Amino acid sequence: MTLDGALTKWSGGWRGPALAAFIAFLAGLPGLLAMPPLDRDEARFAQATAQMLESDDYVVIRFQDAPRFKKPVGIHWLQAASVSVLSSPEARQIWAYRVPSLLGAMLAAAACAWGAGAFFDRRAAMLAGAMLGASLLVSTEAFIAKTDSALTGTTTLALAALARLYAARNGGPPAPAAAVWIFWAALGASALIKGPIGPMVAVFAMIVLAVWDRRTGWLAGLRWWWGLIIVLAIVGPWAGAVTVATDGGFWTEAVGSDLAPKLAGGQETHGAPPGYHLLLTPLLSFPMTLLLPAAAVTAWRHRAEPGVRFALAWLVPTWIVFEALPTKLPHYLMPAYGGLAWLAARSLAEPIGAVARWLGAGLLAVMGLILAAAVFYLLSLYGDASDAWAATLAGGLLAAAGLVGAYLMIRDAPQAAVLSSLALAVLGHAALAAGLAPRLDPLWLSDRLERAMGQARLLPRQGVAEAPVAVAGFAEPSLVFALGTATELDGPAEAAQAIVEGRPAIVEQREEQAFRDALKARAGSAVLVASVGGINYSKGDPMTLRVYVAPEVLSEVRR
Repeated sequence: MTLDGALTKWSGGWRGPALAAFIAFLAGLPGLLAMPPLDRDEARFAQATAQMLESDDYVVIRFQDAPRFKKPVGIHWLQAASVSVLSSPEARQIWAYRVPSLLGAMLAAAACAWGAGAFFDRRAAMLAGAMLGASLLVSTEAFIAKTDSALTGTTTLALAALARLYAARNGGPPAPAAAVWIFWAALGASALIKGPIGPMVAVFAMIVLAVWDRRTGWLAGLRWWWGLIIVLAIVGPWAGAVTVATDGGFWTEAVGSDLAPKLAGGQETHGAPPGYHLLLTPLLSFPMTLLLPAAAVTAWRHRAEPGVRFALAWLVPTWIVFEALPTKLPHYLMPAYGGLAWLAARSLAEPIGAVARWLGAGLLAVMGLILAAAVFYLLSLYGDASDAWAATLAGGLLAAAGLVGAYLMIRDAPQAAVLSSLALAVLGHAALAAGLAPRLDPLWLSDRLERAMGQARLLPRQGVAEAPVAVAGFAEPSLVFALGTATELDGPAEAAQAIVEGRPAIVEQREEQAFRDALKARAGSAVLVASVGGINYSKGDPMTLRVYVAPEVLSEVRR
């Protein structure tokens, strides 16, 4: 069977979206299972979800005693459901909190393929979803327990349903009867996950299409009144409950302290000039990088086609908005990546010109080599000789994804180039996320502290040592997630008091002398149980963290 025949066979009907989702699953699963909890956002989201389950309060989001009024509750509900079914809040298994993100990436890939099928042949539609699910950004966010992958999944589903309705009015196949309800339900879910982002992407697409086509009749078929009722039914109950529970404080904090600063300036040092997303896209879309020049040619040459027009309406206005915002992070553009995948897949429907082929091949090769170089740079900073095999495997596969795909593209075999680079990139990403990264011990201070305390039977959840653990000099959320909600992130005096009270304490070396002085003042004594050295990558600070306990407690736990 030829390559075209195999693609045709495996992309027909429901198989195309299912295969795209399966590729996204393969790309995200290794990191989901292997990566330790990440600071800071992932650990904050996971810890807030754990507290929901511990307190049975599913309205007000908190991190320890502090309210966390930045994002809506949707992702916490999804994580809580996942943990309730697959694990427990006491187990502190981060993989269970990541499952909604993996499902979000799978949904995005499947929806991308489903929506593309209204405009393009089924092979192109399947490849669009596969390229989206295997892209470096989407497959990385797929194993991080925060909002962005779930947002991308729901937003892509909403835009895919909207595309089906648009295609039906522009000579395409009839839209499924459920398409309009899928659109509104997905839009409501996206709003419950991350507020206005999903609706913004959809509204921008509708406005651009209305202006471009100079007609709005197809929009009337969206059944606006019923649709808005659906959105209100999804978002309204929690919005009303949190307004009452916080006396309006959630909205004041979310808008005034989170959204407004991002619109006004580079929040939390995340400012960057326009062009930031354009510069990063060849890397973050890898290995779709291969088709970016051809996608640009397709976008201009075939802009009159309904599918290309919709992809541009999906991608371009959202891109412009995020380039214009002062605050920029790599994942901001991810809900619009489906439009980019459509353009890339459409470019395969005809011969790709020599210039676009050579540019795409060059970009892919360079990005593959950059990723391989980054792997070995990480090894040189945080690894040792025993990690070299993992670095060689990950770096070699990522370099091969770039070089093999580039070679086949130059040889004018674009479909083979896409499939080979996609397969190698997924394997390389798995080797990096599950093979090399977890072995770089200096990066995982909280995880190593948790293991050291577990071996010494000092973890509060083991039921031997008294809780809570007091920590001086290290306040990352991953440690709270590892040790429990009650963990005290205070100073050396509080750490000394914990020892006197028979509780474990963790002290960073810069707080060591103050801790010993405070302990002496309390007539206490402490035994060193474990010492963990590494780097706090959130701040870039080298650290040595020491675990102490009173002598009598150590005798008790060793019985």
